[in-house]
Amino acid sequence: MLDTLSIADFEPYLQTEFSIRFTQEVTLPSLLIEAKTLNTYSELERKPFSLTFRTQQKDTYYNQAIFGLQHPEKGEILMFMVPLGLDSEGMRYEAIFS
Repeated sequence: MLDTLSIADFEPYLQTEFSIRFTQEVTLPSLLIEAKTLNTYSELERKPFSLTFRTQQKDTYYNQAIFGLQHPEKGEILMFMVPLGLDSEGMRYEAIFS
């Protein structure tokens, strides 16, 4: 399923809430703050893209891993995310689709 996703699947949901399931016990609300096309090569038909989510975490974060991204309309999608660091509002996580 991941290989059929495109940036168009997420652009309508910019600035809307998702949840990220970091562990079986921890699911946190997150905001999709950026969806951008990447200028890199891919053998797939879609253009590579990245998604950036922000949680309200201020003091802790989760290391890169596969997490469950949850949305009421999209269901749950397992994807690899990396922490990007804090900004003024919380911790940012990025998923790249190449």
